[in-house]
Amino acid sequence: MKGKVLVTGGAGFIGSNIVDLLIKNGYDVVVVDNLVTGNQENVNKKARFCNADITKPELRKVFEKEKPDFVIHEAAQINVRKSVTEPMFDAESNIIGTINVLECCRDFKVKKIVYSSSGGACYGNPECMPCDEKHPVNPICHYGVSKHAAEHYLFLYNFLYGLEYTILRYANVYGPRQDPKGEAGVIAIFMGRIKEGKIPLIFGDGKKTRDYVFVADVANANLLALEKKTRSRIFNIGTGKETSVNEIFSLIKKASGTEAEAEHVDPVPGEVDRIRLDCGLAKKELGWQPMVQIEEGIKRTFEWFRNK
Repeated sequence: MKGKVLVTGGAGFIGSNIVDLLIKNGYDVVVVDNLVTGNQENVNKKARFCNADITKPELRKVFEKEKPDFVIHEAAQINVRKSVTEPMFDAESNIIGTINVLECCRDFKVKKIVYSSSGGACYGNPECMPCDEKHPVNPICHYGVSKHAAEHYLFLYNFLYGLEYTILRYANVYGPRQDPKGEAGVIAIFMGRIKEGKIPLIFGDGKKTRDYVFVADVANANLLALEKKTRSRIFNIGTGKETSVNEIFSLIKKASGTEAEAEHVDPVPGEVDRIRLDCGLAKKELGWQPMVQIEEGIKRTFEWFRNK
């Protein structure tokens, strides 16, 4: 074994895909998840599962028992709209929960932590595009604030205690295992409503754009971040391409063969109009680049939904 990795949120959409890749690459993996949005069915049979909440003292018992070499921290409250309506809950999960994880990393001598942040939410409305890692961080939603606040704690724990870290600022991640009810993600939500015979809803005119990155590419970025010592600490993980909500819906219609039409409803506050990320630094230092194009990714995602 290459070492033991504790993955928080490892029963969730992104976390479980990371766990599969880690096991495939010879790591011993422990999954921590409270199953609020995660699903134990997602957890690889070769991983050990611990039902625990990152905000609670019970997390320390898991670290004490397992003594992981590395941590990949995926557990979070990730719904932008919920963060706006329930900011205290968002901060408890994303700030207090992360501090608890970092305290355990410090006390149990973890060698390195890889943290999932948000390029889609941290930068706010872009001053220029594509956004690189030096772009001003001016989030316009509570979720973006809480994810960025945790980045400062990672810097602090490295400065004070020498904890190695890498921050990955994700674009909009999509793919198999994304739950249209439990996790944010317009692609999963559209596919879920189509499968249930419901009318998909588009908030606003559908012209808002996002940088959509396939979950297998995100999992690979985490593996590389875990294994490589880099000069930089923060990396954007996306495709560098903008795709509108209307374009996404058209691609889903093509992949699914549906004739359904979407209904446009009032826009939601706290969401940026446009975003795409410059991921050149990840290519240069991590040797990472996205391999799955949006058309192929949507086909693969819909196949998973159809066979679910």
